[in-house]
Amino acid sequence: MTKFTDGYWWSPDGLRLHYRDYPGDDDGRPPLLCLPGLTRNARDFEPLAERLAGDWRLICPDMRGRAESAQAKDPMTYVPLNYLQDISRLLADLAITRFVAIGTSLGGLITMLIAATHKEWLAGALLNDVGPKLEQAGLDRIRTYVGVGQSHQSWVQAARALEEANRDVYPGYGLEQWLAMAKRLYRLSSGGRVVLDYDMRVAEPLRMMGGEAGVDMWPVMASFSDVPTLILRGERSDLLSAATAERMATEIGSSAELVTVPDVGHAPVLDEPAAAAAIDRLLVRVLHG
Repeated sequence: MTKFTDGYWWSPDGLRLHYRDYPGDDDGRPPLLCLPGLTRNARDFEPLAERLAGDWRLICPDMRGRAESAQAKDPMTYVPLNYLQDISRLLADLAITRFVAIGTSLGGLITMLIAATHKEWLAGALLNDVGPKLEQAGLDRIRTYVGVGQSHQSWVQAARALEEANRDVYPGYGLEQWLAMAKRLYRLSSGGRVVLDYDMRVAEPLRMMGGEAGVDMWPVMASFSDVPTLILRGERSDLLSAATAERMATEIGSSAELVTVPDVGHAPVLDEPAAAAAIDRLLVRVLHG
């Protein structure tokens, strides 16, 4: 496994939060801030770190309620604005004022909020299978599993459960890949069971808000207009439609590249050949304009 250090910071409301810090080349290039999806955590970016760490510094936070970060007392703080406040505090503590945001799903929504409020922070951005408009079919599917606890006797059982639920998302996966995903999504409980590694209460705001942000995010696309931006869409995605992704690229303009990752749903894990090549192109643009 690629080496990293564990770091911790305090949220504005007093939660002890965790991040992984993968070292990079100290040549002035901006770090990559890797923001995971709703039920994911810092481990979700292990494939990306294995490829890029050493050349690029990667900072991979566990959002509140996930993995090694503390759970919130109030589940209604499991919302993008609170995540943005948490990340802003982390950046302040690390004295980071410019970075490339790598945002998967929920992490992409947080990236959009960063663009809306602190565009000057962004040296580049990757919006991974998420946009201003989310398809109802994808939201409905997410609601079926978020906040539903699972417990398995073994890692293989957990991997098989992932396969059963997600074979349409990653149809090309074999057992080795499902096991790797299970290790990123689950943890061993004190009783020796394999359980999901997040607070089940993250689902409560999703239910209360009907899964809608309540804010028109289309105007935010203009904030990316002079920021090197990569829009990734899984070909089989039920959350980000092809039409929405194309409109995003049009509204951002010449600084945007839209790439469809073949035969993958929501969301690409960023080790697919098409995704890896697109990320490399994004980083070249970040370095050389």
